Amino acid sequence: MNQEYKYVESLFLGHECYTFVMKAKDLLPIQYVAIRGGSTEQGAVQRVLNKRRINDIKDFVLQGNSFVNSFILNWTDNINSPKIKKEGIVLPLQGRRVQMLDGQHRIAGIQEAVNIDPKYGELDVLVSMFINLNTSDAAKIFLNINSEQKPVPKSLIYDLFGESVEDSEHVINRVRDIVAELNTNRESPYFQMVRYPGPTRQPGLIDLSIMVNAMKPHFEKDGAFAKFKLSDIESQQRIILNFYSVIRDAYTAAKIWDKKNENPFIKGAGFNGAFDFLAEHLIPRCQTDRKFTKEHMAELMKLDSGDLITQSEIKSSDGKSGRKKISSFLFEMMRQDIPTNPEEYEF
Repeated sequence: MNQEYKYVESLFLGHECYTFVMKAKDLLPIQYVAIRGGSTEQGAVQRVLNKRRINDIKDFVLQGNSFVNSFILNWTDNINSPKIKKEGIVLPLQGRRVQMLDGQHRIAGIQEAVNIDPKYGELDVLVSMFINLNTSDAAKIFLNINSEQKPVPKSLIYDLFGESVEDSEHVINRVRDIVAELNTNRESPYFQMVRYPGPTRQPGLIDLSIMVNAMKPHFEKDGAFAKFKLSDIESQQRIILNFYSVIRDAYTAAKIWDKKNENPFIKGAGFNGAFDFLAEHLIPRCQTDRKFTKEHMAELMKLDSGDLITQSEIKSSDGKSGRKKISSFLFEMMRQDIPTNPEEYEF
């Protein structure tokens, strides 16, 4: 059986690419995955499929969802090639004919959904198809798609569509997104310092759960970020990065930022206490001044590399007391320029 599709033609990395919409039931029987290291044919660039991810996608489809992003294909059947005409591209829809360059988990998840209910075969899917790419060219396209790309923060949906996400879900997603930024941004003081849960012990200095629990109350409806209308993720991330960078710079000048036995801010109590100070004292002050720059925060915080609180000063304290000591230390540093005599005020 042949099927004709209207298409848009473009040139991508020197190769013609045909983009069109087809039914999932038409794509499923002709697509396959060529695993790199497991297949010797041209174009084999894909990774081994992850069953848990496929199940998650199956559930996503069964909930009535579909995909906007394209499936990237490489037609490999030289005997039964597509017929390219001005009015449409004609594909033979029998047999193993087209490699998945990108979208192998999505198509496998759709197949699982179709196995449960054939109606999901009627899903429209967007495909971008190349013809007879060799492995080298397929790899270039695969790397172009999958390299140097960061997933969109899940909580960004709230910024775009507000009411479409429950607040409780939004808060957890938002703080996890911000912790991920702290862990992956090379400018971040906490770059690759977050310890994520897993079956084996993960590298890192601060547990994800500690950071999330420290931040979460301040992102609630009555928290500092909502109170001062700092609702978009870019502003929130910048404020937090600027703040902890001021601390990092002071402790780096003292040559103890990367020393876990001396630097309290790379431990749970330090991170918690610092975030309390940020939300309760620094954000209100910066909002009054209309400045959230790193330079302005440094000017307000007045951290002296020769007079910093260290881990030895809080190690004998319980978590709550250590957290309070950190917050109090930062507050006392900031309030150094508060007049001690009422006569210094103008009334």
